[in-house]
Amino acid sequence: MHDPKRPNGPKIIAIANQKGGVGKTTTAINFASALAEIDQNVLVVDLDPQGNASTGLGIMPENRRATTYDLLLDDFPLQDIICKTQQHNLSLVASTTDLSSADIELIANEKRSFLLHDALRQPDIDQFAFDYILIDCPPSLNLLTVNAMVAAHSVLVPLQSEFFALEGLSQLMLTIREVRQTANPHLRIEGVVLTMYDARNNLSQQVEMDARDNLGDLVFTTVIPRNVRVSEAPSYAMPVLEYDTNSKGAAAYRALAREFLAKNKVLTEA
Repeated sequence: MHDPKRPNGPKIIAIANQKGGVGKTTTAINFASALAEIDQNVLVVDLDPQGNASTGLGIMPENRRATTYDLLLDDFPLQDIICKTQQHNLSLVASTTDLSSADIELIANEKRSFLLHDALRQPDIDQFAFDYILIDCPPSLNLLTVNAMVAAHSVLVPLQSEFFALEGLSQLMLTIREVRQTANPHLRIEGVVLTMYDARNNLSQQVEMDARDNLGDLVFTTVIPRNVRVSEAPSYAMPVLEYDTNSKGAAAYRALAREFLAKNKVLTEA
């Protein structure tokens, strides 16, 4: 098992699902925030050209001077790319729409699938002493997502509690298998987290049952409820843990972080 302590470097986790609207960016923001609360030093890499994770962590477009585009394609010093958020222990590599053209530019690069891998392993990153790097992937299985999977030690999959959720998961699993075979043999699935869960809804319960029957222990015990506060928080440019610290959504992401750390033997109990 990967030890997130130094000197081996941070554990890198790609948060991915090719379907949009499954709570991927929401999970990236709030999972990172919850880890930071438990004294883990976390970097979020916004790999989505929409830049929603950047906005949700309080970094407005006008303040994004150097971005993920520069991390991948330009030789920018890391200290110029990594920026602090308002939360202690939580940093960000922001994204802008410039990243939408990166797919085309990457095609001509012979190391196109390894650019993020190499960028996140350059010696300069050691000065930041990150415990975890979370990569918020775009909602598609494009070259940016492949870069994230090649760079990552594991993939965390948010799965919306809705009809056809598991069918959409199969293509993602195939992509993970292909990356294992071609570029990153040690890539594993960190786990699947059920999002937008409504315990009063028979469909949510059925999706949970199907997910646990098919995927077993890969599915986190913690589920993320459908919660108004979670939905509202990004419009105030902050994680739900800051926007409404006592909400059910905030409690769920804290529980997810503790369960994750217990699984990784960083905490002794969830």
